[in-house]
Amino acid sequence: FSFRSHPSLPFRSPVATQEDMSVPQYCDKRSYPLPDVPYHKDLGAEQKALKEKEKGSWKQLSNEEKVALYRLKFNQTFAEMNRPSSEWKTVLGGVFIFFGFTGLIVWWQLFPPKPHTLTDEWKAQQVKRMLDMRVNPIQGFAAKWDYDKNEWKK
Repeated sequence: FSFRSHPSLPFRSPVATQEDMSVPQYCDKRSYPLPDVPYHKDLGAEQKALKEKEKGSWKQLSNEEKVALYRLKFNQTFAEMNRPSSEWKTVLGGVFIFFGFTGLIVWWQLFPPKPHTLTDEWKAQQVKRMLDMRVNPIQGFAAKWDYDKNEWKK
Protein backbone atom coordinates (compact mmCIF):
# COMPACT_ATOMS: atom_id res chain seq x y z
CA PHE A 1 0.00 0.00 0.00
CA SER A 2 1.43 3.34 -1.05
CA PHE A 3 0.20 6.80 -0.18
CA ARG A 4 0.70 7.83 -3.79
CA SER A 5 -1.48 5.06 -5.15
CA HIS A 6 -4.59 5.96 -3.15
CA PRO A 7 -6.30 9.12 -4.52
CA SER A 8 -8.19 10.00 -1.32
CA LEU A 9 -5.07 10.18 0.85
CA PRO A 10 -2.76 13.16 0.63
CA PHE A 11 0.88 12.40 -0.13
CA ARG A 12 2.95 12.19 3.05
CA SER A 13 6.65 11.97 2.69
CA PRO A 14 8.55 9.82 5.20
CA VAL A 15 11.35 12.39 5.00
CA ALA A 16 11.47 15.20 7.57
CA THR A 17 10.05 18.48 6.36
CA GLN A 18 12.30 21.42 5.68
CA GLU A 19 11.53 24.79 7.21
CA ASP A 20 10.61 27.66 4.95
CA MET A 21 13.61 29.97 4.99
CA SER A 22 11.71 32.84 3.36
CA VAL A 23 9.93 33.63 6.65
CA PRO A 24 11.71 35.17 9.65
CA GLN A 25 13.27 32.73 12.11
CA TYR A 26 13.66 33.09 15.86
CA CYS A 27 17.20 33.52 17.19
CA ASP A 28 18.68 34.69 20.49
CA LYS A 29 21.50 37.18 19.95
CA ARG A 30 22.87 39.91 22.16
CA SER A 31 23.46 42.08 19.10
CA TYR A 32 19.84 41.62 17.93
CA PRO A 33 17.74 41.80 21.10
CA LEU A 34 14.25 41.80 19.55
CA PRO A 35 13.69 38.87 17.18
CA ASP A 36 11.12 39.22 14.38
CA VAL A 37 9.01 36.30 15.59
CA PRO A 38 8.16 35.06 19.11
CA TYR A 39 9.82 31.97 20.55
CA HIS A 40 6.51 30.05 20.83
CA LYS A 41 4.41 30.34 17.68
CA ASP A 42 1.74 27.75 18.52
CA LEU A 43 0.12 28.51 21.86
CA GLY A 44 -1.82 26.07 24.03
CA ALA A 45 -5.07 26.89 25.84
CA GLU A 46 -3.30 27.93 29.04
CA GLN A 47 -0.87 30.13 27.13
CA LYS A 48 -3.71 31.77 25.16
CA ALA A 49 -5.50 32.56 28.42
CA LEU A 50 -2.31 34.11 29.77
CA LYS A 51 -1.99 36.24 26.60
CA GLU A 52 -5.58 37.47 27.11
CA LYS A 53 -4.80 38.32 30.73
CA GLU A 54 -1.74 40.24 29.49
CA LYS A 55 -4.01 42.73 27.70
CA GLY A 56 -5.36 43.90 31.08
CA SER A 57 -3.51 45.59 33.91
CA TRP A 58 -0.03 44.21 34.58
CA LYS A 59 -0.49 44.91 38.28
CA GLN A 60 -2.89 41.96 38.42
CA LEU A 61 -0.26 39.56 37.01
CA SER A 62 1.94 37.60 39.40
CA ASN A 63 5.71 37.39 38.93
CA GLU A 64 5.39 33.79 37.66
CA GLU A 65 2.88 34.91 35.04
CA LYS A 66 5.16 37.74 33.94
CA VAL A 67 8.05 35.28 33.59
CA ALA A 68 5.81 32.88 31.65
CA LEU A 69 4.80 35.73 29.30
CA TYR A 70 8.47 36.61 28.83
CA ARG A 71 9.26 32.95 28.01
CA LEU A 72 6.52 32.93 25.37
CA LYS A 73 8.28 35.73 23.54
CA PHE A 74 11.94 34.95 24.32
CA ASN A 75 13.92 31.78 24.96
CA GLN A 76 16.77 33.30 26.98
CA THR A 77 17.35 36.41 29.05
CA PHE A 78 20.41 38.62 28.54
CA ALA A 79 21.93 37.15 31.69
CA GLU A 80 21.50 33.63 30.28
CA MET A 81 22.97 34.69 26.94
CA ASN A 82 25.99 36.29 28.68
CA ARG A 83 26.59 33.30 30.94
CA PRO A 84 29.93 31.68 30.09
CA SER A 85 29.65 28.26 28.53
CA SER A 86 31.74 25.19 29.30
CA GLU A 87 32.68 24.71 25.66
CA TRP A 88 36.30 25.66 26.38
CA LYS A 89 36.66 22.43 28.37
CA THR A 90 35.66 20.37 25.36
CA VAL A 91 38.00 22.29 23.07
CA LEU A 92 40.91 22.02 25.51
CA GLY A 93 40.23 18.31 26.00
CA GLY A 94 40.27 17.78 22.24
CA VAL A 95 43.56 19.67 21.93
CA PHE A 96 45.14 17.57 24.70
CA ILE A 97 43.93 14.34 23.10
CA PHE A 98 45.41 15.48 19.76
CA PHE A 99 48.75 16.39 21.39
CA GLY A 100 48.83 13.12 23.32
CA PHE A 101 48.14 11.04 20.22
CA THR A 102 50.75 13.00 18.25
CA GLY A 103 53.25 12.52 21.10
CA LEU A 104 52.68 8.76 21.06
CA ILE A 105 53.30 8.63 17.31
CA VAL A 106 56.48 10.72 17.65
CA TRP A 107 57.66 8.50 20.55
CA TRP A 108 57.01 5.40 18.46
CA GLN A 109 58.97 6.87 15.52
CA LEU A 110 61.94 8.26 17.50
CA PHE A 111 62.38 5.45 20.00
CA PRO A 112 61.60 2.17 18.28
CA PRO A 113 62.56 -1.08 20.03
CA LYS A 114 66.24 -1.98 19.66
CA PRO A 115 66.99 -4.62 17.06
CA HIS A 116 68.26 -7.93 18.41
CA THR A 117 71.54 -7.43 16.53
CA LEU A 118 72.59 -4.78 19.06
CA THR A 119 72.62 -7.13 22.06
CA ASP A 120 75.97 -8.02 23.62
CA GLU A 121 75.41 -11.72 22.93
CA TRP A 122 74.84 -11.10 19.22
CA LYS A 123 77.89 -8.83 18.99
CA ALA A 124 80.08 -11.52 20.62
CA GLN A 125 78.82 -14.13 18.16
CA GLN A 126 79.51 -11.74 15.25
CA VAL A 127 83.09 -11.10 16.43
CA LYS A 128 83.66 -14.86 16.78
CA ARG A 129 82.30 -15.46 13.28
CA MET A 130 84.54 -12.72 11.83
CA LEU A 131 87.57 -14.24 13.56
CA ASP A 132 86.64 -17.72 12.29
CA MET A 133 86.39 -16.34 8.75
CA ARG A 134 89.71 -14.51 9.24
CA VAL A 135 88.31 -11.19 8.04
CA ASN A 136 91.09 -8.83 6.87
CA PRO A 137 94.00 -10.95 8.20
CA ILE A 138 96.88 -8.66 7.09
CA GLN A 139 96.24 -5.31 8.76
CA GLY A 140 92.62 -5.44 9.97
CA PHE A 141 90.44 -7.27 12.40
CA ALA A 142 91.90 -10.78 12.26
CA ALA A 143 95.46 -9.47 12.34
CA LYS A 144 94.95 -8.40 15.99
CA TRP A 145 93.88 -11.90 17.17
CA ASP A 146 96.28 -14.58 18.31
CA TYR A 147 94.82 -17.82 16.95
CA ASP A 148 97.25 -20.03 18.90
CA LYS A 149 96.38 -18.61 22.34
CA ASN A 150 92.75 -17.67 21.48
CA GLU A 151 93.10 -14.13 22.76
CA TRP A 152 93.76 -10.61 21.49
CA LYS A 153 97.38 -9.74 20.76
CA LYS A 154 99.08 -7.37 23.15
